Amino acid sequence: MNIIFENAKLINPAQNLDMQGSIKVSETGMIDAVTFGEETIPSGTNDRVIDMKGKVIASGLFDMHCHFREPGQEYKETLETGSRAAVAGGFTGVAVMPNTKPVIDSPLGAAFIKHNAADLPVDIEIVAAMTEGSMGETLSPYGKLCSYGIRAISDDGTAVQTSRMMRLVFEYSASFDLLVIQHCEDTSLSSGGVMNEGSYSALLGLRGIPDAAEVITLARDINLMEYLQKHKLNPPVASPKYHVAHISTAGALDLVREAKAKGMQVTCEVTPHHFTLTEQDLYEADDKGHYIMKPPLCSRENREALLEALSDGTIDAIACDHAPHARHEKECPADQAAFGIIGLETSVGLTFSELVHTGKITLYRAIEMLSSNPRKIMGLSPVLFEPGSPANFTFIDPEETWTYTEDLVRSKSRNTPFLNRTMKGRAVGIYHKGVLHGLE
Repeated sequence: MNIIFENAKLINPAQNLDMQGSIKVSETGMIDAVTFGEETIPSGTNDRVIDMKGKVIASGLFDMHCHFREPGQEYKETLETGSRAAVAGGFTGVAVMPNTKPVIDSPLGAAFIKHNAADLPVDIEIVAAMTEGSMGETLSPYGKLCSYGIRAISDDGTAVQTSRMMRLVFEYSASFDLLVIQHCEDTSLSSGGVMNEGSYSALLGLRGIPDAAEVITLARDINLMEYLQKHKLNPPVASPKYHVAHISTAGALDLVREAKAKGMQVTCEVTPHHFTLTEQDLYEADDKGHYIMKPPLCSRENREALLEALSDGTIDAIACDHAPHARHEKECPADQAAFGIIGLETSVGLTFSELVHTGKITLYRAIEMLSSNPRKIMGLSPVLFEPGSPANFTFIDPEETWTYTEDLVRSKSRNTPFLNRTMKGRAVGIYHKGVLHGLE
């Protein structure tokens, strides 16, 4: 059946599009017609007409930082349950990180993910490991990984600790036009740390992780990039592309600003939990395990710096770092809790509640950071609202007030500090791969 979505607010930053309109999708999942303003699309007997009543049709949201745990930790999440959470959160595509068991550092691992993700309702891009086993000692086979469609590499969960190995990562990733996604953390400073180092960690008697752990690693990497670009050494290839995962400190943001001003290919992302919560929330919480993450929840000053960077354009993308864990791994003493929280289902709600409805960013900018920018950073083709293009939509009601309760969780895990939190703004469905989810 053909579907006509009429009376919608169409937002697609890849086309600089932000206006009222209607879209007709054929039963094959392709866009058949697009009109703007008050012009309507004639309907036939085989057409279903859905009045969007001013709700948003956005280019399909894409989260470039997720952990779906398969293979090896299916008790936390699987590709199927992670995709289910993505659909519930309004995402039509995600990038999954390689720190599975075994680590995705070879064509065999990439082929496993591709095979098992083929029939899922969302697109799954694979981020392969920078180094074998993410051990920081031997490069993964970048050439072979590229032949399996890999576009990005990361040792997420840890950072390459030695400058020599990071230099090799830059040189060889540039040879294959791979995006380097760095989890910036100097483990000689952060080892054993549980939360942000400061007065609250002292009050709780928990070992802290200093801001410098993020800043020092990022500064090293940017200096290495500058050196290699200046000298064009071993071999003389294109400049590396570098992306800072889950940035969380003012010092790191300053480094990104400086790198961008110099014309370097440096981008960064922020998580909703870092622009929403601070270390004080952990201090005051009863269920502290649900507030334990890396990088740790930051100080109020760093949160203000993140909000400023979201407003001024320094931050390129919002990514939730969806990190499922079993109940026993979080409902335990804080210094024994696993790092990370689930986030796909609350990403839109928190973005609208904390940023859009507070006037810190516009609705258009929110969609840019949740959809078109992540795709661009990952080197993916843009979603287009044009006849003949595949329909790839996220439907959002910016005004819906809703509460995230446990019965709404579609992830296999429940580790989130946002249960029973009320938000304004919600993804109410997607259309992708020829299938409509939601809007029932």
